[in-house]
Amino acid sequence: MHAVKLWCTALCMLLASALPALADAAGGEAHGDWANTAWRVANLILFIAVIRHFFGKKIAAFFKGRSEGIAAELAALEAAKAEAARKLEEVEKRIAGLEQERLALTAEYRAQGETLRAAIIAGAEEEAKRIAAGAQTTAENEIKAAVEAVRAELAEAIVTEAEKMLAERLTARDHAELVDKYLAKVVFH
Repeated sequence: MHAVKLWCTALCMLLASALPALADAAGGEAHGDWANTAWRVANLILFIAVIRHFFGKKIAAFFKGRSEGIAAELAALEAAKAEAARKLEEVEKRIAGLEQERLALTAEYRAQGETLRAAIIAGAEEEAKRIAAGAQTTAENEIKAAVEAVRAELAEAIVTEAEKMLAERLTARDHAELVDKYLAKVVFH
């Protein structure tokens, strides 16, 4: 039905555009040769009918395909427009949320930094305690070693002095008796 209306409209427009030319060909008179005009109109209608008969379906299919293509293109453009609007809305939401995200990340990093700082301080305090305990043990060992060294030197000095005193007071006979006495104790034990 739509194609018929389209053809009728095209024919009327063609006739309307041909009438001034026909009037001019008749010498500018409006009453001109109606037979000639009728023959030309019939010729035009016959030409349009032949074109329609042989090429009408192809022309209609072309225009129908073209209109469907345009409709599909419009639908695709509408879908693309809707998708772009959706993406724009997402981007605007993300932009709006960036400040909160930045604040959240800053707070999270600050908390991680505080936790790391506390762990480092605790580790350092533990290491300091370990070093202090090691230094205390080393100092105690050195004091014991020094006391032992002083005792050994003092004992040696006492023994040396006792030997001198004994050597001055002991005679060779007393010395031999002492050696025999101590050898006897060692042998019996």
